[in-house]
Amino acid sequence: MLIILSLLFRGKWKNYQYLLTLYFAIEEINKDAHLLPNVTLGFHLFNAFHSHRRTLEGPLMWLSARSEFIPNYKCKIQHKALGIIAGIRPEFSAAIGTLLELYKIPQVTYGLFHSVLSDKDTFPSLYQISPQEKALTQGVILLLLHFGWKWVGLIVADDLNGKEFLSDLTAELASEDICVAFTEKIPTFKKMDFLFGVGVVNLSQHTKVNVYVFYGDIDDVLIFYILNEIKSKRKKMWIMAKPNFVYLQSVFYKWIGLMPFFEGSFSFSKKRNIPGFKHFIEALTPSQYPSDIYFHKFWLDNFHCSPSPLLCGSKELCPLNISLKNKQEIKVVMITSEPSVSIWNAVYAVAHALHEMLLSKTEIASHKDINQDRLLPWQLHPFLRKIQFTNAAGDQICLDEKKNPMEKYDIQNFVGYNNHDSFVVKVGEFVSKSPQDKGLFINEVLIKWPSNFNQNPLSVCTESCGPGFWKLTEEGRPACCFSCVFCPERHISNQTDQQECIPCPIQEYPNPERNNCLPKSMTFLSLEDSLGMALVCIALCFSVSTAVVLGIFLKHQDSPIIKANNRTLSFILLISLLLCFLCSLLFIGQPSTASCILQQITFALVFTLVLSTVLAKTITVVLAFRVVTLGRAMRRLFVSGIYNSVIPICFLMQLILLGVWMGTSPPYIQADAHSEHSYIIILCNKGSVTAFYCVLAYLGILALGSFTLAFLARNLPDTFNESKFLTFSMLVFCSVWVTFLPVYHSIKNKAMVAVEVFSILASSAGLLGCIFIPKCYIILLRPDKNSLKCFKNKTKYRHNRLF
Repeated sequence: MLIILSLLFRGKWKNYQYLLTLYFAIEEINKDAHLLPNVTLGFHLFNAFHSHRRTLEGPLMWLSARSEFIPNYKCKIQHKALGIIAGIRPEFSAAIGTLLELYKIPQVTYGLFHSVLSDKDTFPSLYQISPQEKALTQGVILLLLHFGWKWVGLIVADDLNGKEFLSDLTAELASEDICVAFTEKIPTFKKMDFLFGVGVVNLSQHTKVNVYVFYGDIDDVLIFYILNEIKSKRKKMWIMAKPNFVYLQSVFYKWIGLMPFFEGSFSFSKKRNIPGFKHFIEALTPSQYPSDIYFHKFWLDNFHCSPSPLLCGSKELCPLNISLKNKQEIKVVMITSEPSVSIWNAVYAVAHALHEMLLSKTEIASHKDINQDRLLPWQLHPFLRKIQFTNAAGDQICLDEKKNPMEKYDIQNFVGYNNHDSFVVKVGEFVSKSPQDKGLFINEVLIKWPSNFNQNPLSVCTESCGPGFWKLTEEGRPACCFSCVFCPERHISNQTDQQECIPCPIQEYPNPERNNCLPKSMTFLSLEDSLGMALVCIALCFSVSTAVVLGIFLKHQDSPIIKANNRTLSFILLISLLLCFLCSLLFIGQPSTASCILQQITFALVFTLVLSTVLAKTITVVLAFRVVTLGRAMRRLFVSGIYNSVIPICFLMQLILLGVWMGTSPPYIQADAHSEHSYIIILCNKGSVTAFYCVLAYLGILALGSFTLAFLARNLPDTFNESKFLTFSMLVFCSVWVTFLPVYHSIKNKAMVAVEVFSILASSAGLLGCIFIPKCYIILLRPDKNSLKCFKNKTKYRHNRLF
């Protein structure tokens, strides 16, 4: 039985391998005793023209069986074809698919899988032998990510496969922050326009783009090289995404200039093997297929001889012992390519479907009734849809497009050439078992980079932002073209190309490089600080000075100057000032809850004692000099010492204020992590700020009352009269604490504590210096003024002046 298959292909030099693959598959099937027994498989060859206008001419001539085709007529009825194995480009398969659908003739394509052809509503009679290659774009992206290439150029063939690859790749690139510097589409038709530079990207303009992704056939590679050989002298890193590197090896031999141009490039390829094909090629002789015009052309083009004396013309006959085994220049036909494997599988798929169809017919009719006239093309469809078999290479072949087979690609590196022979080295592989299970493996030791790089080339629009910086993308520019901005205060970035800086935890601070957070140290006003040590030394010096003054007053307590100013109050005031100096030490050192409470209580009570004592002394001075002019009742009060009750009354009122403060919102420890860059400051929070200012206000009232009384008594006789000293001391005291308030509010951290301590020391020192230092001067250096005789002389002198 003669079954006719039609192979439509484009007449180019590489298609000789496709032709020989077809011969090999047909011969194998016809020799197989188990596949299509007692059936001879035949075929017809038809040429697919280059132009779109003549795409349908071959199929129409085949259907019409005439030199001129007749539309809508099928004149060839004796040798009806059951199926067509059609060309490598999807445009051609789509163009003839509509025509073949009219006759329900199955079309099996041996080109790369394309989603357009998988639309069963449009092409119900079309089958794709090649599996879906969804993982190829993922493999390219993983390769780009592996080497850190973020700025690439895309060069694709302007056909359906190229457009689909470009669409899938650009979508994936955007999700991985890989930018496309330019996209170049190589027209597959009318390439002469392209050779003249119509719409071509000048590669020399893209100096930062060192990596190009190329997706196209070998003729696209050649045309692109011819065009850019002059325009781009710098070598680039090429990624040949379409598995066609096998052809490049042969082209490198004929085109020596291509060797340096693509040196160091990567290629994705699949391990393909057709068992017995190499032996079949080596055993070919010119006497085989004498009536096949394409086989005759094969020998004529490659060996410049004619296999048949009838067709020799001016060419000599081929020698009998001629063989492809001895022809180095055309050894490419022995290397298995992706399309040739697809042709081999396509022929076997049709044969297996035909075998199943014949078996099904034997179940319903006797063998003698089966003849070729009853075999119709449409009857083959059910068997093609469900056909599944294992080929001689061990691959599972299935025309079910919904299946997701495991995809495995070898990543090859063009190492160079030797004695006009190029060679590639496998440097890795990409395996995709499913969209979720995929992996890339690269052995970088085996890689040979282009000679002008000698290492992994850098291909980025902007170099990566290192730790401590964040990426600032600019409007209108690609995501890969950005500015690197130093992280702001209290923020870090510890990774490369970080989109934004992250804040450090509150208990940490960034290092100067802003790439790491360091733990903050605890700090407070302590003796280890120079400021803390200075304040402690000042407090101790004033404490010692106060103790010395107290000692002098105790030693000379019977002297007129001390007795005249109520020595008891003077002793109370000196002891209170000593406590004031010592209470400042409570503010220095690590705070605790107890110390925070004790600070405010001690400060308030001691200063209340000081100011109430000063107030009592002022009242004493006023009463002492006014007693003569006062009435009997006032003299009785002065004699009874009622002015001494001022101290306990004032002290009691402060105790009430403190009791309310401590009972409602007492001071507590506060950790301030914001004021200092690298420290956590331990402070005493006042608790109730209102209560704190009420205490200060009460002290201010006492100070203001003392100042007012002292100021009014400033013109009294000045012998042993300390009213002027009291006035000046209160002026100093009020000045210190009035200055304290704005300064205290304008600063933070432990400087607040230092200002508070300084105010305590300054105001206490002002009282000590203004009230007691003049008296010590008289006692120690001018004892002549510290006598009753001097007092009487001054009194007599004033009396004489009055009268």
